Amino acid sequence: MNKVLLPLLCFLLLSCKNPNKHSAEALKVQEILGSKEDVFGIVIHGGAGTILKENMSDSLEAAYKEKLKEAISIGHEILKNGGTSLEAVTKTINVLEDSPLFNAGKGSVFTHDATNELDASIMDGVTLNAGAVAGVKHIKNPIDLAKDVMQKSEHVMLYGAGAEEFAQSLGYKMMDTTYFYTKSRYESLQRVMEKEKTKNTGKISFEDSYIKNSKFGTVGCAALDKHGNLASGTSTGGMTNKRWNRIGDAPIIGAGTYANNATCAVSSTGWGEFFIRSVVAYDISALMEYKGLSLQDAAKEVIHKKVSALGGDGGIVAIDKDGNVAMEFNTAGMYRASMNSEGELVIGIYKEN
Repeated sequence: MNKVLLPLLCFLLLSCKNPNKHSAEALKVQEILGSKEDVFGIVIHGGAGTILKENMSDSLEAAYKEKLKEAISIGHEILKNGGTSLEAVTKTINVLEDSPLFNAGKGSVFTHDATNELDASIMDGVTLNAGAVAGVKHIKNPIDLAKDVMQKSEHVMLYGAGAEEFAQSLGYKMMDTTYFYTKSRYESLQRVMEKEKTKNTGKISFEDSYIKNSKFGTVGCAALDKHGNLASGTSTGGMTNKRWNRIGDAPIIGAGTYANNATCAVSSTGWGEFFIRSVVAYDISALMEYKGLSLQDAAKEVIHKKVSALGGDGGIVAIDKDGNVAMEFNTAGMYRASMNSEGELVIGIYKEN
């Protein structure tokens, strides 16, 4: 937009009879240019699922809201000061990864073998470059490593021991696995395993609400900076009781994460298998690019129709190239927050009727 308006502004200024007095038209163009350059925003999620008010203590609800506010405020400050969307996304997700409240980093859930396997991805809307890691076990902040894969290697995704070897070559500290232990996550694994013992098949076990919710849990961020550039990132510990090195949608570009300056930036959270099959993050962008849908309409189409039709649950957060935000989910709740260039903060947990 600025490239179009700048020549117009120059023409108007040069055509003024009085060179010391801007015309009303020129001032209007300046206002438009200024307001466009000031547009930025950020949106985050901390996972979706059966999150009900009656199951949440006041103190735990307050803790979630405080951590969401802390995380998004850090990213917003970066954007406010002219920082890049990539930096804002990374630093914001770091806060969520360092909190035991969320299924990422420190708070990651346990696999069937009582280990932790972490995944993350990030994408740059300017270049469409992307980076991802999957199945890492000793990386404190997987989103940082995903960013380094994008910027410091010729690859997009690295897995397991190879990803950690790459991290060591960059001087990363390898965390002892005990760092990722939290009592609540370990107890969740025990409860899920006990419940699955009472079911006949794995498919039937998914009908149990507790077991079904063990499939959820991710953190993510999407941001638009003052330069008009979009970025998004996603980080997760995967699903409780996962086996055989299962990998969900979080590290998969187009499913868990997607960013394109022409449309939007998206981060997904939910039952990963369905988000992979639906290519959720890219599909939202594609509906905007090819069908001309708004961000909100595209998000609703994908989450409430396409994903739901397959039997999948979850949600997304997204921001488009004009700063419009979407926080769409088909579950009972999703930890979420957004903050615009005016500093207006919105925090939500439960589904709003």
